[in-house]
Amino acid sequence: MTGSRVRLYYLLLVFLCGTLVSPSTTCSHPQSLKNHIPLFIFGDSLFDVGNNNYLKGAIGLANFWPYGQTFFKHPTGRFSDGRLISDFIAEYLKLPLIPPYLQPGNHQFTDGTNFASGGAGALVETHQGNEGRVIDLKTQALYLKNVKEKMKQQIGDAETKKLLSKAIYLISIGGNDYIAPAPPFQSFPKEDYVGIVIGNLTSVIKEIYKIGGRKFGFVGMGAFDCSPNMRALEQNKGRCDKETAALAKLHNKILPKVLEELQSQLKEFKYLFFDFYTTLSERINYPTKYGFKRAKEACCGAGLYRGILSSCGLIEGYEVCDDVSEYLFFDSVHPTEKAYKQLAKLIWSGSHNFTIPYNLKTLADT
Repeated sequence: MTGSRVRLYYLLLVFLCGTLVSPSTTCSHPQSLKNHIPLFIFGDSLFDVGNNNYLKGAIGLANFWPYGQTFFKHPTGRFSDGRLISDFIAEYLKLPLIPPYLQPGNHQFTDGTNFASGGAGALVETHQGNEGRVIDLKTQALYLKNVKEKMKQQIGDAETKKLLSKAIYLISIGGNDYIAPAPPFQSFPKEDYVGIVIGNLTSVIKEIYKIGGRKFGFVGMGAFDCSPNMRALEQNKGRCDKETAALAKLHNKILPKVLEELQSQLKEFKYLFFDFYTTLSERINYPTKYGFKRAKEACCGAGLYRGILSSCGLIEGYEVCDDVSEYLFFDSVHPTEKAYKQLAKLIWSGSHNFTIPYNLKTLADT
């Protein structure tokens, strides 16, 4: 695209941004593109901001009350009472809320987009029997290819290449693979199974790199072995789940080593790894230190610890707490906005105790 055509597009973009009334439309001022850092988000329900709303028969939904009650005052598809880690990261990057990729009318991608889907796993097998009802990680990467082509049509090859290379690619995946391994893998030794999950993730990383990505942020496995859902399981008798803990810890041990290898193999590849397990465990074990009163039971749900899976807002007789700010978990698995805000701050500007080899602010500035 010639310089004059690029300028013409920018003028058109300014006009559209000033006249479109849809609150979901994301617009960036063209003059800011020089120092602009888009955010592309991949993963599962920890990052899903509403993609599952547009899937027929989605395996996981949060588009009903009381989800969204705190910040948005209505459900958006986020599995929490308000904003997620990725929403706060967008704010740190001086971006608007990043919309779901499948949202109708979402055709402008210079700020990035969100591909995450509740229930997604790194393995296609994790979704056996649920094809089309969740967006697996490999499909999310394919969607990024589509976005690249659309961006090239809008702003040209050169500008697209620049933006993709400056962008942050934020990824949270694996929890669904470990919480409920697909039948073909249930008899596998833990090391072998974790190796397969990380192998699939590595393939997607390389695909994103081939598309143009260079800066990656990875959220490790959280301490969901101690979620209200796991505590509520009869065999756990209120304790954390040992099998899930072992898989999560193994994942968090192996992935940073793989990322370090990729950095030596792929030119300009940079990454950060966030220790989600330790940071969430700290809040579970010492809630008052972080401003919480309740860390074992969920704010919303049914049953023991309000821990019945997918019970918040759905099961007759479900309960909602009076003060969500006291709770670490909003539903049986997902943290509250308050917790996500704390974790996002650690990802953005935390010390090497939590993010290696550096935090997201440093990564964005490189």
